[in-house]
Amino acid sequence: MAPPPLITRIEPLRPRGLRVVIHIDGDEPFEVTLEALEVSRLGVGDPLPHDARLELLEVDADIRVREAALTLLSYRARTRRELKTKLRQKGFVAERIDSCLDRLEQNGLLDDAAVAAAFVRDRLLLRPRGKARLASELRQKGLDPDTALKTIDRVFDEAGASDVDLAREAAEGWLRRQGPGAAAALAGAHSPEREQAKRRLHGYLARRGFRGEAIGRAMERAAEIATAAD
Repeated sequence: MAPPPLITRIEPLRPRGLRVVIHIDGDEPFEVTLEALEVSRLGVGDPLPHDARLELLEVDADIRVREAALTLLSYRARTRRELKTKLRQKGFVAERIDSCLDRLEQNGLLDDAAVAAAFVRDRLLLRPRGKARLASELRQKGLDPDTALKTIDRVFDEAGASDVDLAREAAEGWLRRQGPGAAAALAGAHSPEREQAKRRLHGYLARRGFRGEAIGRAMERAAEIATAAD
């Protein structure tokens, strides 16, 4: 039986040297992370039989998916589903991704509830939306409906916000951007122009996730402002 090949040279890759090329006698060189090499405790002159090489490549793959995940998280917080989708696009297999994400969650580096709360706070501050729209956006990020609704309710309570108040603000902003024509139509008597303005405002509020009472109160507020300005 032939002896296993030996590692003849380890070549750091520039510029940072975080990856290396391993040269072995009688076979093609291959590339791994420096961390994988250190974890495997291999060096020049060590034998590298087939099973040890496979183990080294498995360790390397785990490290690469972790580093890719941490790099993505360094740009912005993401939910588990968002992160998994990005990693799949980078070519990592689902089983390895799931193991990586489990470890990130255990270490507190991946927290869907925290991401959801930050998302809702950001929406309240910069782009107010109704609870229905927020719930839909959070489900798209991978949160289950129950968690999404509980998170929205908690953040709204903390901020002292409500769908009615947000819808009123949205209606006021819409009215300011429409110019005097829309205000005059809303303030006027029953007419095709008034009904058209009401439909436009209703559609605007509905698209932003407001429903029922919130829309009704917001449209009343817009009509009051329009009448006062007439």
